[in-house]
Amino acid sequence: MSSSIYSSSRPTTSSLSDSPHASSRHLSGRLREAFAAPSSRPLTIHSALAPAKSKRDRPKSTMLTTPPNKPWLSSRDPYARIAYSLTYGMIFVGVVVSAVKCFLDYRNVPMITGNLCMVLNEDFSSEDGVFGDNGTFFREVDMSGFGNGEFEMTTASENNSFVENGHLYILPTLTSDSIPMADILDGHIYNISGCTYNITQGLSYTDSSSTAATNVNETAIGSNTFDAEAYYKACSAVSNATAGTIINPVQSARLSTRKTASMKFGRVDVVAKIPTGDWMWPAIWMLPVDDAYGAWPLSGEIDIMEARGNGPSYPKQGTDYVRGSLNWGPLTWLNEVWRTYGWWQMKRGSYDKGFHTYSLEWTEKFIRIYVDSRLHHMLELNINEAFWDRGDFPAVVQNGSEVVALENPWVNGTNAAPFDQRFYLILDVGIGGTNGWFPDGPEKPWLDGSLTAMRDFLNAQDQWYPTWPTNPDQRAFVIDSVQMYEQC
Repeated sequence: MSSSIYSSSRPTTSSLSDSPHASSRHLSGRLREAFAAPSSRPLTIHSALAPAKSKRDRPKSTMLTTPPNKPWLSSRDPYARIAYSLTYGMIFVGVVVSAVKCFLDYRNVPMITGNLCMVLNEDFSSEDGVFGDNGTFFREVDMSGFGNGEFEMTTASENNSFVENGHLYILPTLTSDSIPMADILDGHIYNISGCTYNITQGLSYTDSSSTAATNVNETAIGSNTFDAEAYYKACSAVSNATAGTIINPVQSARLSTRKTASMKFGRVDVVAKIPTGDWMWPAIWMLPVDDAYGAWPLSGEIDIMEARGNGPSYPKQGTDYVRGSLNWGPLTWLNEVWRTYGWWQMKRGSYDKGFHTYSLEWTEKFIRIYVDSRLHHMLELNINEAFWDRGDFPAVVQNGSEVVALENPWVNGTNAAPFDQRFYLILDVGIGGTNGWFPDGPEKPWLDGSLTAMRDFLNAQDQWYPTWPTNPDQRAFVIDSVQMYEQC
């Protein structure tokens, strides 16, 4: 059988030598043929020759062969001295001008002059003398919403206001902790215990005599006739599912010094930590002892601190903001607070994480409201014109179909009127409301204009109540100290 190239790629030497025709020359040729390199493949349009390596030129030296010419060593530029003089001269002038401006600004910062006499100094080291008949703070018991449509009722219960560990606590709680939820929603009449409407609204509201005397701590606000509707609203509530009315779903506290401490011009310092919890409304503020110029806001309101318990992620100023303002106006429905308010934001952190000092400095010439430092003022108002002129009020205003002629209610007061009377201090935590303090938005579970706003708020309890901490030190408005001074 003949040999095949597929059976063996390399013949043996024995097979070659056995052939009678074999020769050394023939053997040599076959070996060279077996180990010869394969022929190159023909070039096609898809083939490419390897590029030849190019020889790079060596970079040439940039070293100077002769010394460089430096003419500035032999003769100076005449403008160089002028340039230096101008540069350092302007720096010097800038430093001097800055120093002068700082001095003038420091000198022109309005400050309280004269002596200050202590009106109230409470550090809550003991609960003795804080509450009670002769206590510093009066617990206002009311469920009317205080003109703001607030959703809480304020109580005299120690569950909602108490002294502990050297601090005063104002702690909001759920009404359903003491009243069944079914009664809150429907078919129940609730009369609040110890309603103080008769006291807070003045003797003339309940005394049959129109000439009933009122002292400095019990002042009539508004009409001298008994307002039965307002009384029942303040002291009772009816739940009716058909009408959409419910009993106030939260209990809180409102504490005032209306019976013990008031001042006209001076200073107030309150060291406090605001509460954590959606839709809480902590406030440190002041109202006039006597409504000398008329019902609110004609006689004024001073808000030393207001805040919202919603966290910093709340898009409409949460716990990282605090605000101060003045409420005033010539009519009960014409409040010019938008002209006299401001806020301060904590850039890193929030005011519910620690104690801060909220201060009021108040004289006949200026009002300053700030937190921790005068540099952090929420409002600084120089009283260089009367509030009537500051309001730039028109001669007449339209109230629906009624045209009302405006008159200056402070014509007999000073430039500081209505803030030239005695004011007392209030500490409280409100919940919600329909006056716009919590603006309508997708994150808010009720609408201010809704007739069932309070019920809508309660129906969303599973959304907001988890944001209220169980620890009273976090949920409560905690006050460390209160000091009031009056110019004397």
